[in-house]
Amino acid sequence: MKCQRCKKRDASVHLTDINPDGDKSERHLCDQCAQEEGVTIKAHPVQLNSLLSNFVMASAGVQELTDLKCDQCGMTFVEFRNQGMLGCPNDYDLFGKSLDALIDRVHGGADHHVGKSPKTSDDVANRQRDRTRLRRELESAVKQEEYELAAKLRDELERL
Repeated sequence: MKCQRCKKRDASVHLTDINPDGDKSERHLCDQCAQEEGVTIKAHPVQLNSLLSNFVMASAGVQELTDLKCDQCGMTFVEFRNQGMLGCPNDYDLFGKSLDALIDRVHGGADHHVGKSPKTSDDVANRQRDRTRLRRELESAVKQEEYELAAKLRDELERL
């Protein structure tokens, strides 16, 4: 499917807008056009197993960890590393030293929850929310034939 905006590149971003009346409209854009419209594209998630192996193996002695085995559930450190999940509450104590190092490195030393998104993305997210809200209001104003309001909304949308 081609981008609906530039009609040159393949569409890789698919958006569904729902107006206040519940009507849906779909748009299909290429990465470049999506960025120009202010759509934030997140990177593909990294596999947890590879993250865990890289962080944990770098922060602890490999042989020492390989020999660890939980006496309650039978989970070995190698199984934990491959699955990315612990077997029982006792594993937190058994693999604790490695887990502490892992958590510190993954969270950059932060020891409390600081929000869902990085602070640097707040402005971008707010602008994107404003654009989406204005697009919906613009569609609604056009449907209700309120053309003066629609022109103001269109100008404000272009300003953003």
